[in-house]
Amino acid sequence: MRTQKGSKGKRTSGFTLIELMIVVAIIGILAAIAIPKFADLIRKSSEGASKGNVGSIRSALSIYYGDMEGQYPADLGSLTVAGKYLSSVPNAKAPNYHGDTSLVLEQATADDNLPSGGWIYNNVQTDPNLGTVWVNCTHTDTKGTTWTNY
Repeated sequence: MRTQKGSKGKRTSGFTLIELMIVVAIIGILAAIAIPKFADLIRKSSEGASKGNVGSIRSALSIYYGDMEGQYPADLGSLTVAGKYLSSVPNAKAPNYHGDTSLVLEQATADDNLPSGGWIYNNVQTDPNLGTVWVNCTHTDTKGTTWTNY
């Protein structure tokens, strides 16, 4: 910082151009490091939201199964009737791959031509995995786990 005497004997102080340029360069370096970290944190929070949402759907399915004495619903929309189990089917978030959607594909009608994103619900009565739900995405998350493995 430079200090000078003014024309009337008062001292004026300020920063030199070099000092200001160094500060701007440091801020630029910090921003270049921090912005990708923030983007990664946003993606991880969306992944955590999807994990939480699939957990709440599975919990609602378990409660429904208990209330209906061993019967799973024909579709996930049955969980939202009168808001007893879920107020609405939550969104599946697969950041960087699909938009946030609460679309539910039933396994009985699923084929390879249907869009990805949302949820897949196994409602095939003869399937031993009846009543399971998972994220409808074959991509991987930030840890390398395939979305359908949740």
